Amino acid sequence: MISIIVAIAENYAIGKDNQLLWHISNDLQHFKKITSGHTVLMGKNTYFSLPKKPLPNRKNIVITDNPNEIFDGCFMAYSIEDALAKINNDEETFIMGGGSVYRQFFPYADKLYITKIQASFEADTFFPEISDTDWQLIEKEEELIDLNGHLSYSFLTYKRKGK
Repeated sequence: MISIIVAIAENYAIGKDNQLLWHISNDLQHFKKITSGHTVLMGKNTYFSLPKKPLPNRKNIVITDNPNEIFDGCFMAYSIEDALAKINNDEETFIMGGGSVYRQFFPYADKLYITKIQASFEADTFFPEISDTDWQLIEKEEELIDLNGHLSYSFLTYKRKGK
């Protein structure tokens, strides 16, 4: 099963200048709780942005188009096809960014774990639109407030219809 985990703004913004647009501690704890013990797949810019590399207690797959790049403690993938071949289909794998990786894996995703920020942001990186035609909301924990940034947000889980 391929799942995507991402925090998005109301306007689907996810980043600007290779940086996240907000810092919500509870969202980071939520991410850790959901992904621990699983495989996470990310692009190399997302990997470089991690405070701790590789992410502990997870199988880390980093996708890059440079066949000479190897990161300690990570499995490397050099194409979407290569990444898909390295995923164990019997367990949940989490796609965790960045923008181009989300777009490329979106058609393969079975589930979306979305932290929806109740605000719009100026950005240069956006998440694909989540259509009610293709996705069914199956879980919602809403109207949480970030004590540091005073942002309102919700945790939403979607399942692809027909799967």
